[in-house]
Amino acid sequence: MMRRAAFAVISLAALAACDPPVPNSGAGVGFGSYSDYQASREAELIASGEGGTAARPMAISSEMGATSGDDIAEDAMAAIGRASGAPADPTGQLEQGADVALAGTVENGIGISAENDFSAVTSERSIAEDAARVAANRQAYEVVEPTSVPARPSGSGTSLVEFALSTTNSVGQPIYSRLTVGAQARAERSCAKYPSPDLAQDAFLAGGGPQRNVKGMDPDGDGFACSWDPRPFRLASRSN
Repeated sequence: MMRRAAFAVISLAALAACDPPVPNSGAGVGFGSYSDYQASREAELIASGEGGTAARPMAISSEMGATSGDDIAEDAMAAIGRASGAPADPTGQLEQGADVALAGTVENGIGISAENDFSAVTSERSIAEDAARVAANRQAYEVVEPTSVPARPSGSGTSLVEFALSTTNSVGQPIYSRLTVGAQARAERSCAKYPSPDLAQDAFLAGGGPQRNVKGMDPDGDGFACSWDPRPFRLASRSN
């Protein structure tokens, strides 16, 4: 019985010796204090030429702090003025002693009348002068009465509208006899002298057309010169 108890004690002692110790988290990971470790690590990096990077932003910040906010604003306004050609300080909110030439303000636009401004009018003329000016304007006022529309000059020739309404044949349908030898080439040369078919047809009728082929402008004998078309006049007459 005693042997079994001794054997159990020995076995428990052996197991306790094999169990690893639980580390103390409060003591740090391989060092006593993290701040001491950080300082030591920074010193090693500085010694090897790799450290000191964390201190550089602080140096830049201190250099920027040496410049006041007013100086930065003044430099920015001056840069804007040089780029646009405008005064460096158009608002006048920076240093008052700065020698900056400001552009003059425009009090009134060109072409804007001041007749409705009583103070402006009184500075230019008196009430009596203004009344005399109003009376002169009324005397010069002239009412133009409407007149009747002048009558259309009457001529011996036939108008385009009358001729168009008097015809019933279509464009290209021959009614009158024409010479066919070289007729098309002659018509093209004659029609090129007129800016529009209406003017060509008007000259064609005034010269004796369509019975006569004036200047060869109607080579197909339909009575219509230079591709003139009577259909728009016919349609307008039917719609009325």
